[in-house]
Amino acid sequence: MRAIDLRDLVLLAALWGASFLFMRVAAPAFGPIAMIELRVLFATLFLLPFVLKKKQLTTVRKYSKEMLVVGLLNSALPFCLFAYALLVLPAGFTAIINATAPMFGAAIAAIFLGQTLSANRTLGLAIGFGGVVSLISSKGQLNIDGSLLTTFAAISAAACYGIAANYSSRRLQGVPALAQAFGSQAAAAALLIIPALLTWPPQQPALTDWLNMLVLGIACTGIAYLLYFRLISNVGATGAVSVTYLIPAFAMIWGWLFIDETVSPMMLISCIVILLGTALATGFLSLKRLKPQITS
Repeated sequence: MRAIDLRDLVLLAALWGASFLFMRVAAPAFGPIAMIELRVLFATLFLLPFVLKKKQLTTVRKYSKEMLVVGLLNSALPFCLFAYALLVLPAGFTAIINATAPMFGAAIAAIFLGQTLSANRTLGLAIGFGGVVSLISSKGQLNIDGSLLTTFAAISAAACYGIAANYSSRRLQGVPALAQAFGSQAAAAALLIIPALLTWPPQQPALTDWLNMLVLGIACTGIAYLLYFRLISNVGATGAVSVTYLIPAFAMIWGWLFIDETVSPMMLISCIVILLGTALATGFLSLKRLKPQITS
């Protein structure tokens, strides 16, 4: 990986890790649905000039039905679930759960699409599931008062990403990544507009809350997507997906630095276990590659 690609990878992880911080801060002011509507709307407006420049709007219209499904499963629903979870859960805690998305993708492909799971990947799923269990058990150490419902919402959001990834790989194969991103964000904005208006906060959010939303929508969504596309182009999908393993670290760092979130030893251990399981389940890491080569 070239230095410029490594820079993009780290910057992307920092931006997506920061998205959990901004959602954690802005969710109480806007409410989950209104906040996410603004996030995807700002991202759509930011990406529109790039789509027009690349003349990909026709492609978006051609696959409008598929974009609607991806917009629901990859943005509208999981974003709202995470936003709801972040009303209670710490940003770092939630980002660790988010890291299970590729693991859910592998499991869904095996269960519903008939893809064969190797022993290596099956072990990864078992390890990752164990990490999730240990993470949930650590909630008591963090003095989290919310019920398991918020944790279940975060896990459901990660599962949505896994479903969306499998759907996109089958129904949007060959469609430019930029068109997919814009189409999905625009679809999510359309799906959430009425729920957002119905749940709009009665009290006008402060200026700082609006600034948080601008950063979340433009930097953590719009610019982040552009970086992600460039990584896919330069290092391939596997290299770009490796950003998943860096996001929790940045989310925990941002939460600790800016809103005094606690990072417990069990959170760190669970994070390592989940990332190891995800890496094995997705084939990013193989135990065979780790075996020492014995020569005579």
